[in-house]
Amino acid sequence: MIDRIHWLGHASFRVEGPPLIYINPWRVARSAFHADVILISNDQYDHCSPADVEKLRGPQTVVLASERAAFALGEGVTVLRPWQSFNVGAARITAVPAYTYSDHHPISKGELGFVISIGYDDIYYTGYTDLVPELEHIHADVVIVPLLNGQGALSVERAAELARTVGARWVVPSHWGLQGGTHYDVQALARELAGEAEVVGGVGVR
Repeated sequence: MIDRIHWLGHASFRVEGPPLIYINPWRVARSAFHADVILISNDQYDHCSPADVEKLRGPQTVVLASERAAFALGEGVTVLRPWQSFNVGAARITAVPAYTYSDHHPISKGELGFVISIGYDDIYYTGYTDLVPELEHIHADVVIVPLLNGQGALSVERAAELARTVGARWVVPSHWGLQGGTHYDVQALARELAGEAEVVGGVGVR
């Protein structure tokens, strides 16, 4: 499953199932293949981009979003709330709470993470979250976690603790490179989790 996860930069990912899933598409190239599912975790412009959603959207595309993001995107979007699930083909997508204890991403904004279950694997896209109590109810083989160096996001050490909490075998960092964290943060995360989980970084993931 790890080979089917492709980082498209910043917060954007493509998961090649089937079904074909895009998460928070932003500045993506128009694809010859319409997405089966598009997931939008919050209403920030670099996560919730109506223009990018339209590039990937076909007549049968299912768009699942937080309440604020759905309002920004307009018609034809299904609102998911924490712990609601939606089945698309062979995938089961469960929305989970994503919030921090700072003013940047408070629980009142209703932002989401997603657990994507395909076959025998679970992928957890954390969104902007802290080490919140709800993590005790999440198990994942792969965790996608932002490395932002601030803005209420996890430090490298706390990102490692989140990975341990959900029992991840692979950890995929996002939000690093041109924006957010750096390659040194990715290396530091790999050192933190050495012998516990594999940190997989870079476009195309591997």
